Amino acid sequence: MTTRLLAGRALSALATALIPTTLTLAVLRTTGSGTDLGLVLAAELVPLLVFLPVGGVLADRLRPERVALGADLARCLTQLGIGAELLLGVGRILDLVLLSAAAGVAIAFGMPAVPRLVAAVVPEQDRLRVNARIGVATSLSAVAAPALAGGVVLVAGPGWAALLTGLLFACAALTLGSVRTAGRPRPAHRSFGADLREGWQEVRRRPWFLTSVLGHGVWHFAAGLFLTLGPLAVTAAAGEAGWVLIVQCGTAGLVAGVFAAPRLPIRRPMVAVQASAALYVLPMAALAFSAPVWVLAGAYLVAMFGLGLLSPLWETVVAQEIPQEALGRVRAFDQLISFASRPFGLAVAVPLAGVAGETGLLLVAGVLVAAANLAAVIRIPEDGGRPGRRDQDSRGGGRSERRDQDSRCADRPGRRSQDSCSTDS
Repeated sequence: MTTRLLAGRALSALATALIPTTLTLAVLRTTGSGTDLGLVLAAELVPLLVFLPVGGVLADRLRPERVALGADLARCLTQLGIGAELLLGVGRILDLVLLSAAAGVAIAFGMPAVPRLVAAVVPEQDRLRVNARIGVATSLSAVAAPALAGGVVLVAGPGWAALLTGLLFACAALTLGSVRTAGRPRPAHRSFGADLREGWQEVRRRPWFLTSVLGHGVWHFAAGLFLTLGPLAVTAAAGEAGWVLIVQCGTAGLVAGVFAAPRLPIRRPMVAVQASAALYVLPMAALAFSAPVWVLAGAYLVAMFGLGLLSPLWETVVAQEIPQEALGRVRAFDQLISFASRPFGLAVAVPLAGVAGETGLLLVAGVLVAAANLAAVIRIPEDGGRPGRRDQDSRGGGRSERRDQDSRCADRPGRRSQDSCSTDS
């Protein structure tokens, strides 16, 4: 079952990575308008941000494999619709916007379900390895997909590239057909608002999680600044080849970090996560001081190695520390901050650089990345998310977990029997 899960997530990651290049080339061939391109690309992001909390609630209410299956099938249908439009020569921008928006809703429902699916299917001792493999597949897809989509568009046209994407989503859905997780009874007559509030309470009970997520949000904002100002500065000084070198080094670092994550003897995973995020100060400072291309490429390689290390460790620790029945909602809050922060950085990079100056903006953002993520280390428990913590706690060392349970019951008086406050959630 784990093999099918890995295959499905790899296919879904490849299909997801094909979409931006396919849509970009389709719109440019259809109208050539930058405004139309912005509308089509934004049409997926806006409903994604709006519906992520809804997706988190559904991921916790329903079996995660069913939610992920439905999301893959919905994205399959949207891509088949885009492909049919383009092959028939219609290609109306409004249609592409609506289909992209539908895909955004499907992503919002599917994303929070995947961490729950991994936690339900994969034994705890294997999760870091599985999360690392999913990370490798996602990283390699991000590298290979633009070339694959561009090649298909050049040879056969964007319509066929969209149909290929839809086929990949269909194959990803098929891999979930035989995946089964245990059903879990839920209290009757629970409103959406009550479930959402309960998820937020799970976040608030874990200050280490909230401060880490905010630090990651600063990371994504800084990445938006770097990915906007970096190409402008580097191509002006060293040409397109210089920026391509930097991106390739970053990709190599990302893949290396994902490979290294399950192999390094990390005693305090959450400390490693936050320190890895803080490494993004290096390329920000190098770009601010107009460092040579090879210095900037090296700094970006180190920073992206940190991201590769961070991702599987974060996925594994969060699944270990958050109760499965709340994992979808908690991860939805995490994903919402991340998805909102980077586009905001992309959007405001040039205006802010015009007001504050590029050097000052990059330095301040770099310092904020390091400070926000390293400051979160203070809120991390002494075990640092070490694997096996729950087992150790259950044998008598679970003072912090018992405190969480006590606070949970205190927050919700009169509901001990309903919410099982006296047992581990």
